[in-house]
Amino acid sequence: MSIPLSSHEWKTSLARIHHELGIPALLYSPRDVKLLLITRSIRLFAYGQTTLILALFLKAHGITLKGIGLFMSLTLFGDVVVSLLLTLVADKIGRRRMLAFGALLIAASGTVFAFVGSYWIFVVTAVVGVISPSGNEIGPFRAIEESTIASLVHADERADLFAWYVLLGTLSRALGNLVCGWTVTALQNSGWDPLDSYRIIFLSYSALGITNILITSLLSTRCEDRDQNSKSHAETGPESQLFLDNGSTVDGDGDGVDSQRIPDTPPTPPKPTLLQKLTSLFPHITPQSRGILVKLCLLFGVDSFASGLMPASLITLYFHDTFNFPPGALGTLFFTANLVSSAGNLIASAVARRIGLIKTMVFTHLPSAICLCLIPAFPSIYPAVFFLIVRSLLGSMDQAPRSAFLSAVMKPSERTAVMGIVTVTKTLSQSAGPFVTGIMGGTGLFWVSFVISGGLKAGYDLSLLVMFTALHNVGRSEERGREAEQEGQNSSLWRSQDDDEGEDEDDSQILQNP
Repeated sequence: MSIPLSSHEWKTSLARIHHELGIPALLYSPRDVKLLLITRSIRLFAYGQTTLILALFLKAHGITLKGIGLFMSLTLFGDVVVSLLLTLVADKIGRRRMLAFGALLIAASGTVFAFVGSYWIFVVTAVVGVISPSGNEIGPFRAIEESTIASLVHADERADLFAWYVLLGTLSRALGNLVCGWTVTALQNSGWDPLDSYRIIFLSYSALGITNILITSLLSTRCEDRDQNSKSHAETGPESQLFLDNGSTVDGDGDGVDSQRIPDTPPTPPKPTLLQKLTSLFPHITPQSRGILVKLCLLFGVDSFASGLMPASLITLYFHDTFNFPPGALGTLFFTANLVSSAGNLIASAVARRIGLIKTMVFTHLPSAICLCLIPAFPSIYPAVFFLIVRSLLGSMDQAPRSAFLSAVMKPSERTAVMGIVTVTKTLSQSAGPFVTGIMGGTGLFWVSFVISGGLKAGYDLSLLVMFTALHNVGRSEERGREAEQEGQNSSLWRSQDDDEGEDEDDSQILQNP
């Protein structure tokens, strides 16, 4: 016979659940973090809408599966250039400006797709603008936002906030799928042409981009990179001005005689060349960070190519053509898939605290890869739906631990650039996938892409476990040390070079002997 819990035990249990879900980290996060989460949610809602009907929209224009695959590949490839440039210079030009510019690209892309009907104009717009074939993040947003969040909160809160960052995005994308599917169905039932009903979705996409421009304008200067502010202060700060204004110095005997005069006007430094100006925009990445970065880019590249083989847009097309799913049913299916994916994200940080970041990434992602292989294995719709749902539950649980891991192993001044490079590598690798699937789909081998994609993802998981399992707890001690040092130096806006060298040595020892 079970003994009922007392009132105190109930409160203790609820408090534990409250903590495990990372709710305190979300509630007490800075205002800027909350605004970034709102813009992320709006953006993923927009992605969810267009992803559901993107392949159907192109097919309605008479474009073949091979042409659709080429479009998606070129879209992702073009995003590489935009993401690389914007993320590498974001800390120099300003993170808020880059986020606003990215939102402007969303608005412009939606407008073109709503009013133009040319395939190659679609391609150019998608390459230069922001259109997500997979429903996942595209453009410079994620690298800039994650770097900003990491700089605004303590190290032990990052995993929770990154989990909420992923969770809210996934929920928003799910809602976008649902709203899009049933909006299109309602319009078509009212007599609208399918193509016109899809254009309404792209107009909504444009409006959401404009909304994010307005919200981004509310972000404070705390979102900008502190190291860049420190350098600017050091170069033009009051100390240097006082030194220049001092017209005389005391001589060696201390009698106050004007023995030397410092020139009122300092010598003019040589004018930097155009190459030097361009180089100064890009951040410096230490050799130690470069070594880790190369390994991660190779692994993430394999995983992203596998993801590119089966983006969400092509999966919707597979279910539409194979099982005759109407848009409303597709919206409900992918809403459910993203909803259960959100449930997985919710517990990802709690799992990571117990078994480590790397093991969480691998032990959730590997079963998801197996489920992806099994989606086309059965002719009936029910097994396909079952494996899609299970894959969605487990497939995104690695995202928050991955972001926390990257934040931990990289120096704060390198995070935006490193996350941008990782994003670019993933997108570049992903860009080849849709074209390969388009070719195979055109020859009746659409199902082979599921198998190849799942197999590559499984190989990525096992390689990640072997190469980085020793670093599953990396980052906590050194990040706490850095933040303690920063709090002890609140009166200063920069750290000395000796402190930076000491941190580099500490990081090296931790990475080698975790």
